[in-house]
Amino acid sequence: MAIAKKGDVVHIHYTGTLEDESIFDSSEGRDPLKFTLDSGMVIPGFDIMVTGMKVGEKKKETIEAKNAYGEAREDLILSVEKTQLPPDMTPDVGMKLQAPMQNGHVAMLTITDMTDTHVTLDGNHDLAGKDLTFDIELVKIGE
Repeated sequence: MAIAKKGDVVHIHYTGTLEDESIFDSSEGRDPLKFTLDSGMVIPGFDIMVTGMKVGEKKKETIEAKNAYGEAREDLILSVEKTQLPPDMTPDVGMKLQAPMQNGHVAMLTITDMTDTHVTLDGNHDLAGKDLTFDIELVKIGE
């Protein structure tokens, strides 16, 4: 029986949960997630978790933040004056914004706090700093 290894295309079903057991993502009701092992398509801990599995095998593991979306970084949190936002925008805590960067990429920012004059923007991934638990099943190896 084939064992998943670096460079293999794998298909998995998964459910991801946080420490409080709330589900943050799942393939339930959808096609399995397809990716190439060790290609950077998924978080590093996910590659590690799937490598060595056999088709039909199931497992549950927790991936530490450092092998998931990394630790939350203070340098990605900034406070800006509300006047720097588009004039037609009504900002609210939890709102997601896109901001063009000098390198041509787009940064995703979340408003995490507001005062009368400023908004706090967080450029960390929503799951940064969190350990993630995955229940997975390797469905197929190969295209």
